[in-house]
Amino acid sequence: MRAISQDVHGTPEVLKEAVLPRPVPGPSQILVAVRAAGMNPTDWKHRESGLFLGRLPLVLGWDVSGVVEAVGFGVTLFKPGDEVFGMLPYPHGVGSHAEYVTGPARAFAHKPAEVDHVQAGALPLAALTAYQAVVDTASVTAGQRVLIHAAAGGVGHLAVQIAKARGAYVIGTASAPKHDFVRSLGADEVVDYRAADFREAVQDVDMVLDTLSGDTRARSLDVLRPGGVLVSLLPGTDPDEPARAAARGVRVETLLVEADQAGMRAVAELVASGALRAHVEAVFPLVEAARAHALGETGRTTGKIVLTVP
Repeated sequence: MRAISQDVHGTPEVLKEAVLPRPVPGPSQILVAVRAAGMNPTDWKHRESGLFLGRLPLVLGWDVSGVVEAVGFGVTLFKPGDEVFGMLPYPHGVGSHAEYVTGPARAFAHKPAEVDHVQAGALPLAALTAYQAVVDTASVTAGQRVLIHAAAGGVGHLAVQIAKARGAYVIGTASAPKHDFVRSLGADEVVDYRAADFREAVQDVDMVLDTLSGDTRARSLDVLRPGGVLVSLLPGTDPDEPARAAARGVRVETLLVEADQAGMRAVAELVASGALRAHVEAVFPLVEAARAHALGETGRTTGKIVLTVP
């Protein structure tokens, strides 16, 4: 099979097309013929430094949408020919930027018929992250106030939709040119983080989703009401954070996304109902993965980038 592999860490140019053995599904695994695979910031971070994965050579990619080619012993949920989408177990189950990939059957769900593989391939990692933050960690309910940072980003724009589907009042931060986009997702308010400190415009929120960390994470504590929760996707750097959180009566959680079939099924239901869609900024063929990485690293994209496999 063809795959995008790297032998060293570095800039996008280290990504090369390679011919590798087609994997064989083991017990409880399925083999998926990849049709589309989303990209996420973790892809270029791993490409550059290895992050959680020091092994080389390395085939990146956790998002996948495709067709079941074969099933391993004991799999009862899927049959060859089924269209599925899912996130390979993060971080060690990597490898979807290829023509075929194997993964645990229960990391996948049936692809909603309402969307194509590009849309389905854009969703898994970012949508699961948003769902696990908003629903599993913060337990957001109707009427609660939710602040989502980088609301036009890959995770952020999906979190806006998931929070709205829960009946929340959603406030997003974004640069001014992206305000109309964030409102189109259902956000009730949008704050231009470049023009003002968001703490001047936002108070008494029940949940903050922080995708940026650093100073944004530290300042986010100031807008939470007692009993609220800050969910961050990156580690904190402030040694005084636990004491500050305790003094305000709020909770701070750092989330690392996990493969989760219940979450994927919930995402699939939201997609099928029309409540959740990924905004796809750009689509590249698999062979142009280096170009896709270079675009993603600009930090100026809206929504997701997707690789397609002919």
